[in-house]
Parts: sequence; structure tokens; C-alpha cells
Amino acid sequence: MLFELDGATLLVDTPPELRLQLLAAGVHNVDAVLYTHEHADHITGIDDLRAFTSRLRRPLPIHGPAETLDRIRTAFAYIFDDAVQPPEGTSKPLLAPVALEPGVETVVAGVPILPLAVDHGDLRVFGYRIGACAYITDAKLVGPDVRAHLLDLDVLVLNALWWRPHPRHLSIPEAIAVAQEVGATRTLLTHLTHETGHAELAAALPPGIEPACDGLVVEVA
Repeated sequence: MLFELDGATLLVDTPPELRLQLLAAGVHNVDAVLYTHEHADHITGIDDLRAFTSRLRRPLPIHGPAETLDRIRTAFAYIFDDAVQPPEGTSKPLLAPVALEPGVETVVAGVPILPLAVDHGDLRVFGYRIGACAYITDAKLVGPDVRAHLLDLDVLVLNALWWRPHPRHLSIPEAIAVAQEVGATRTLLTHLTHETGHAELAAALPPGIEPACDGLVVEVA
């Protein structure tokens, strides 16, 4: 997920295929990264950030839950250990972790963002509201306190795994229920699996709710 607004580019998470996704999208600059949580499919592309920090020649801010940033520091210790210096002619990402608090609006790269904590089983995950758009992934529960911050949205991006229940993710029916309660003008379902084809799912969803797809670009006023 990538937000581009007010001259800033905010990247959400660094998945394993990050380099390929950014090349396909023609992304040449990232001003900050917003992490949702510490699972491997959301952090293990972090080394690809070196392409941006090598040009910036200054630390790239990475934001997220404190426990997620601690996990990243441990899992990728070479990035944050000043004693580990890359040989001449090589590089490593130059990153500056900044912990966020849920429900506390913060300005990141000149853009006001609102972190929102949702339950992913026994793990806390941050979603983010930026203006009239919100991104929530890997949620199993979107509580009333979070839904209260999701009113008057033009676009809600929300995870939905498959039709049957799952202990850590919203199912498609559960995601539909959340989307209808939030009432965004447009809801895009993400984190889907190959169990449900795109066209099949699109035909089965209520009006205003649709499956997202790779490379999708949405303009929000």
C-alpha cells in the first residue's frame, strides 16, 4: 500500500516482493514507512529500502507500534547496529524508528496520520487513517472505538481472507459487516487468497464493496 499526497510518499509495510512492486508502480521516492505489525509478510522486504536511503543520504523514518519496531531491530540487527558498516561500494538501509501511539494523530512527512489499533488474534496491528482514506489489514476485530474513527471515509481498504471463519483474520462475511457499518463510499477488500477468484468475488459483494487487485490506483479528493 502506498499513499501519495501533498508531495509526500508514504509506504505501508515492506513485504518480501517490495522491490518488484515498487518497480512495477514506478515509485522513485519514499519519504516514510508506516508499519502495521511484525509478521514476515509485512517486514522482510526491508532491505530494499536501501535504494532510497542511498540517495537520501539521511535516515528514512519508519513508524509503527513500538513492539513491531523492536522486533524489526532484532530481526534485522545489521541495519541498526552502528558497529556493522558495509564495505566500501556497498550499502545498508539507513533507518530511523519512530514509535506511534494508537489514537494519537501524528504528522509524518508533513502529512497528518491517525494510527488505529486492531486485534489480529493475540497481536496488536496498526491501521492508518490518512484524510478520507483508511487502510486496515490483518484484523480479526475492528472494535467500536476504531470504527468511530472511520466515519466519513471516501475509501476504506480492509482485509478479508476467505468465506469461512479464521481465528486471526476477518472472513469475507465479517469484512462485509464491518464495511457496511463504517459506510465508506468505497470499500476495497485486500489480503485475499486464491480460494476466491476476482470476478467471482466482485459479483458476490454488495454495492460499494469490491476486491482490490495488484497495481490498483485510487484517487481520493
